[in-house]
Order: sequence, then structure tokens, then C-alpha cells
Amino acid sequence: MTNLHTPSTRTLWIALAAQLGLLVGSGWQPFDRLTWFMEVAPVLIALPLLMATHGRYPLTSLLYGALFVHAAILMLGGAYSYARVPLGFTLQDWFGLARNPYDKIGHFAQGFVPALVAREILLRGAHVQGRRMLFFIVVCICLAISACYELIEWGAAVGLGQGADEFLGTQGDPWDTQSDMGMALLGSVSALLLLGRWHDRQLRVS
Repeated sequence: MTNLHTPSTRTLWIALAAQLGLLVGSGWQPFDRLTWFMEVAPVLIALPLLMATHGRYPLTSLLYGALFVHAAILMLGGAYSYARVPLGFTLQDWFGLARNPYDKIGHFAQGFVPALVAREILLRGAHVQGRRMLFFIVVCICLAISACYELIEWGAAVGLGQGADEFLGTQGDPWDTQSDMGMALLGSVSALLLLGRWHDRQLRVS
């Protein structure tokens, strides 16, 4: 992939500085320290990994941008806890919803962004033949990631008891797990349908 469309080094340094600034701001006085740590843990894992692998495996500009937005969603949720994010209350008022929907934005992103990650890895490595099979495999990967996250939430609920309430953010919804996975499914399909051609142009594949 010699024609891979990647951001400039300067752009990456600016994005890194912005991410670190958001991370510090998110963790300065979070609503609950343990909840903050659990919510931003993916960022704490992914950021060093991206830095370590950039030289030998740079990503497309589109994917870096999507990862940046996803990290911001996680950090905002960590700062307030998902059920208390002000943006969610605004959306709740606008649409007359019964609960703060910010966690659904997070789970939509949990399908949307990993879909681009999986798609890029599979295409660059030529691991899948055929666009229909690519679509199917990517969606399956995203659902598997979502299911693993729900298992982590279940483990937190068992291990921490009421201390995990802020992390779970179910807000009394008995179908929260199913709707979370449904949003991840919707996010993955949306990413593939809306950004597939743009992603192809950045990957320079036919």
C-alpha cells in the first residue's frame, strides 16, 4: 500500500497533544475516579499502541480521525459518567426521551470506529476476498467486540456490586445490554455504507 493516504507528522503531533490535553481535562475532577479509569481504559491502551506502531504500520487519515473522535467520546463519558453527560441531557430534552442517551452514542461509536479498523486491517492484508464477505466479517468482528465489552460490564457488576452502577449506566433499562449491542451493530453498518468508498480511496484499493 505505497499510496496509503496518511496524515502528516505535524498533524499527528497536534492530534496527540490535543488528545493528551483532553485526557488530562477529563481526569482532572471526574465524577467518579474508578468509573473514569474504566471508561478511558481503551484510550490509555490504544494511544501508546498507535504511537509504537505508527512507523511500521501507519493508518489512513480517515481512521486516525475516527479514532480521535471515539477517544473524545470515551473521555467525555468518563469525566461525567455516561448517565450524567450534559450533551446527553440536551438530547434527552430535544427528543423527549426517557433517559440520557449519551451511552448509546458511545456504543454506536463502538461499532462505527472498530468497523473501520477491521476493514483497514483486512483489506491491507488481503485477508478477505469479496466485498460481501468483507462486509459480513467486519460486522461480525464489531458485534464480537461489543459482546466482549458487555461481558466486561457484567464482570464489573459482579465484582464491584453497586460500585459498578456508574460504569454500567443502565439507568434502570432492563434491555440495556441488548440495545447497546444493537447500537454497535447500527454503527458498524453505518460506517461501511457511508465511508466505504472514501476509505477505499485512502487505501487506494479497487
